[in-house]
Amino acid sequence: MRRSKISIIGAGNIGGTCAHWAASKELGDIVLLDIPIKDKPELHMPKGKALDLACCGPIEKFDSRITGTFDYADIADSDVVVITAGLPRKPGMSRDDLVQVNAGIVKNVSENVKKYAPNSIIIVVSNPLDAMVYVAWKTTGFPAHRVLGQAGALDVARYKTFLAMELGVSVEDIQGLLLGGHGDDMVPLPRLTSVNGIPVSDLLPEAKIQACVERAKVGGGEIVKLMGTSAFYAPASGTIEMVESIVRDKKRVIPCAAFCEDQFNVKGMNGGKGLFVGVPCVLGSKGVEKVLTFKMNETEQKFMNESISHVKDLIAATVKLFPELA
Repeated sequence: MRRSKISIIGAGNIGGTCAHWAASKELGDIVLLDIPIKDKPELHMPKGKALDLACCGPIEKFDSRITGTFDYADIADSDVVVITAGLPRKPGMSRDDLVQVNAGIVKNVSENVKKYAPNSIIIVVSNPLDAMVYVAWKTTGFPAHRVLGQAGALDVARYKTFLAMELGVSVEDIQGLLLGGHGDDMVPLPRLTSVNGIPVSDLLPEAKIQACVERAKVGGGEIVKLMGTSAFYAPASGTIEMVESIVRDKKRVIPCAAFCEDQFNVKGMNGGKGLFVGVPCVLGSKGVEKVLTFKMNETEQKFMNESISHVKDLIAATVKLFPELA
């Protein structure tokens, strides 16, 4: 039986950690791709990371083949391609500040994915996430169900973590959901949050619930301030949760940036058909197999509309830089 092939573009902190999680779960063979370091041409960082990770196999009992490369030809026949390439956030930078640099990087990567792995499912991790998913979709021309972004998997994990800290309970017993744009523009849904079935509103006062929501919104920025660079453990973990559901056809319901047409009142750009925004999705072997919808209350829909508006602003800024993506 053929093993799944997972290619990770960008071998930095997030990419390397994605490879680590994927190998430890033995999800398939892994390709870790990056570009040479300009001022250190003698180094081959992706090959070094791949070799280091491969040497964990005898200890951790996984048997994945791990390849480090500079050559896009090595991603051929990939089932899933994870795009982490791009400039990470530095202190004082918003995700929006990254659009000028990262749109060009993601566009170039996507052109190569289209050429060498035309049947793959793409998961975008690069920021600003919602706009970068759009760039990958437009550049590859892939069906929308095969292009998605890692957003809610991370945002919800942070939300659950902060609630568990506040409540003094296991994170495994927290159920929750966040929608909308990644990060600051996420839409909180405390009424759908519970602790082993008990509504969180019965366990915490409104102010503390909102404090957890707000901390989740700026969770990435909090880590940037502490470390001086972007988070990587949790973003990689959320990404590989999505990869696992796809390559093992698990049909997990995971919130991610997926293409919506009228769901949750999402409208496309300038009357277009749709938009990528964070929503609960069924992920399986075909990629996004279904977007699950539910009735939102007036306040939630208002926040969702605001989030969608900001996503549109990011895409408009991206299209201004690259008119061919319109």
